[in-house]
Amino acid sequence: MSAQATPSAAAKTVGTSKGASKGASKGASKATPKGAWTIVFLLFLLMVVNFADKIVVGLAGVPIVTDMKLEPAQFGLLGSAFFFLFSISAIVVGFLVNKVPTRWVLLTLAVIWALAQFPMVGAVSFTTLLICRIVLGAGEGPAASVAMHAIYKWFPDEKRALPTAVLTQGSAFGVILAVPALNWIIVNHSWHYAFGALGVIGLIWVCAWLALGKEGPLEDTQTLAVSEPKIPYIRLLTSRTFLGCVIATFGAYWALSLGLTWFTSFIVKGLGFSQSDAGWISILPWVFGATIVILTGWISQVMMVRGYTTRVSRGVLGSVPLIIGGLILASMPHVAGSGLQIALLVVGAGLCGAIYVVCPPMLGEFTPASQRGAILAIYGALYTLSGVIAPYVMGKVIERAGSTIDGYLTGFTINAVIMIGSGVVGLLLLWPNTEKARLTRGAAAQPAPLKRAISPT
Repeated sequence: MSAQATPSAAAKTVGTSKGASKGASKGASKATPKGAWTIVFLLFLLMVVNFADKIVVGLAGVPIVTDMKLEPAQFGLLGSAFFFLFSISAIVVGFLVNKVPTRWVLLTLAVIWALAQFPMVGAVSFTTLLICRIVLGAGEGPAASVAMHAIYKWFPDEKRALPTAVLTQGSAFGVILAVPALNWIIVNHSWHYAFGALGVIGLIWVCAWLALGKEGPLEDTQTLAVSEPKIPYIRLLTSRTFLGCVIATFGAYWALSLGLTWFTSFIVKGLGFSQSDAGWISILPWVFGATIVILTGWISQVMMVRGYTTRVSRGVLGSVPLIIGGLILASMPHVAGSGLQIALLVVGAGLCGAIYVVCPPMLGEFTPASQRGAILAIYGALYTLSGVIAPYVMGKVIERAGSTIDGYLTGFTINAVIMIGSGVVGLLLLWPNTEKARLTRGAAAQPAPLKRAISPT
């Protein structure tokens, strides 16, 4: 069960026969408001668009490199450029959503994404493409953390694992749904039109959000900013669980950013498949990853209901798959056959998905709701720095390798080492159930019943 700072008045009178910890959790539980899953679905679609925007450069990598006569390091720079302002904008907007409704912030971000795609429809220079990807990254940097913060206004802590998993699934479905459609446009028309199609889809989502998007009723951030006890940001940011989440997810995102930028090129140039075949092969890691994400969310929630601490049901559950996935990736250079290499890459990289499900709820456990938007944003800004580094490193490794396939396999081996190391660190540092008690010791200046009446956290 997730630890609470102080039991609410309701927790003191309900379910005490089953133990103080379990009683506190049940007493603090709230019903999920009507319309909560509509918001989850809309934000899931937002993540679908988000990741379709991310992957289009990787999917069209071979035609872009051919048309624009780019070197591998230049293409790697193009992949990294998306993340140049990603982290900065995530932090700025993260503090903004502590005071501004998430509904309007998400709307603004989606408009930026859509408009950033249209310059690529016509003839475009490398510089223009680079600038548009930087702008797109600035708009998409805050998206995941703001969307997570928005969802947590609709669900109490013990019910957040599954909606977090569904939201995280948007990344997989963004690839699963977009890759066949975008690849068809690239093969039968032009990679330029693939960007234009994403711009139109982004504007359609904006219209849907304008009509249906709402702010969650469980928390009023402005009220909480006045009434809720604060924890100094320096204590939150240096807590072992925050650091563990950042390091563990850094390793997972290294694999994800390589998948977004280099997976299709690896299939075509490294293994010799056609662009058409590479389209459906590129879906496989995301299908497997989607399965891992949903299973992790479901298992985590079941474990919490059965009384496991969040150290086990979130921390251990998210870290161990990273280590196993890294060991699987490390075996790629030692097997023969493109089919087996693809299988190892699919499974090894796909196991990373578990950490994305468990880290945001862990941070939400011990972060006051009025500070949560900023903490989730800073967390996202820090771990996505691997997206700046990984694509460029892979490009340089390929350039300097004796052969193309050797370059790719060396790059994936580097990824494996980073995954294993980050998984081990996560396993050592992720203790959210004790983190809350330590950080909130002496900070409960506001009576618990008032806090509970406003926020489930």
